[in-house]
Amino acid sequence: METPVLFQKEDNVAILTLNRPEKRNALDQDLLVHLYEHLDTVKNDDSIRVAIITGAGASFSAGLDLSCLGTDNLMDPRGDGVYLPDLMKACNKPIIGAINGPAITGAFEIALNCDFLIAAPQAFFRDTHALLGIYPGWGMSQLLSRAVGIRMARQISFTGKDITAQQALNLGFVNEIVEPGDLMHRVMEIARNICETRPVFLPGYRDLINKGHGITTDQALALEKETFVRFLRESGVLK
Repeated sequence: METPVLFQKEDNVAILTLNRPEKRNALDQDLLVHLYEHLDTVKNDDSIRVAIITGAGASFSAGLDLSCLGTDNLMDPRGDGVYLPDLMKACNKPIIGAINGPAITGAFEIALNCDFLIAAPQAFFRDTHALLGIYPGWGMSQLLSRAVGIRMARQISFTGKDITAQQALNLGFVNEIVEPGDLMHRVMEIARNICETRPVFLPGYRDLINKGHGITTDQALALEKETFVRFLRESGVLK
């Protein structure tokens, strides 16, 4: 039986591939346990500078496997209370979503928790929480509005209609659209560019951006100033 999440390391880049193509990479407890474990590896392995999450076959992921809702622990798959968005945020390495196909509901949330997204033309995004009568648990109600604005987020979530890769690009939550055969080549190119930055610096810069995004502009600017002054003092430039 194949592992539900493949892990591959190329130089300083980890590639995590959701691997249930016969189920359109639907998320069950076993897949989530493997995803959590690989994200822990990314966090703890100092030789890994960047992670990529993508899907096997024609889909990124169809979202939660609805046949498992009554049996699988999908919110706490390892039983350790770790929340998936917290795990991705705490990774301290950039996570790129290589969206090769449909990213639906829970998978849409995984995509939104990535640092940024590169998509193939056939990719699309769909939030079906309202259609299914299930509240989101991995950030959809908050992250989508921050990515596209609250009015557009309401339309996407209230209708459950598809957002094409081109629409996602126009809305600003996809950075680039790349032809399918070139998707991973382009994402690896970006990952290697990131690997050229200073290893000890990038996690702090990522954390600064993330923290600043959740507070007011004035608070964020004060946080940046505080971080910069501390950096100057630690560097010996400022006494």
